Amino acid sequence: MKKKIRLLGDEVLRKIAEPVSPESDVAKKVVQDLIDTLKVNEEFALAATQIGHLHRVFIINPIWIEDEKKRKPMIFINPEFLEFEGEQYELEGCLSIPEIFEKVKRAYKVKLKAQDLSGTWRTYSGKGLFARAAQHENDHLDGILFIDKISPFRRKLLHGKLKKISSTTKDGVNVG
Repeated sequence: MKKKIRLLGDEVLRKIAEPVSPESDVAKKVVQDLIDTLKVNEEFALAATQIGHLHRVFIINPIWIEDEKKRKPMIFINPEFLEFEGEQYELEGCLSIPEIFEKVKRAYKVKLKAQDLSGTWRTYSGKGLFARAAQHENDHLDGILFIDKISPFRRKLLHGKLKKISSTTKDGVNVG
């Protein structure tokens, strides 16, 4: 089911998500909610905390596969990073912090493992956009937002905009 995107100011975004049993009905529901919500928002990736689920799950839509009929969201349950390599410093944005884009330093290449819905551990390696998205979404599962990774000076410059976004959230619900 499509869920509302939680915005900056919603305390769920600052909580650490808990592991979930991949074969459970809870995991299946979280994954389906993520897929449905991502599809409606036509975005690239989404973490469970962004839709109010405190479970260690995120998905990435492999937009690099040109044939949309062959493109299926990649599901990462209980992800664990194994390796980081290199550096990239690129613009990032986030559905939970709309209309804010800032440069963030991330590893250029990553290797991680995660479970699929059958509970099987799979290993993934990727670079560039995939690596950036995996790190960004995993940060959400740890209660970290991309604005936490920008300089204090840049955060201060954005203070008014960030405060305005936060003011649209009350009691865990977007009111804007």
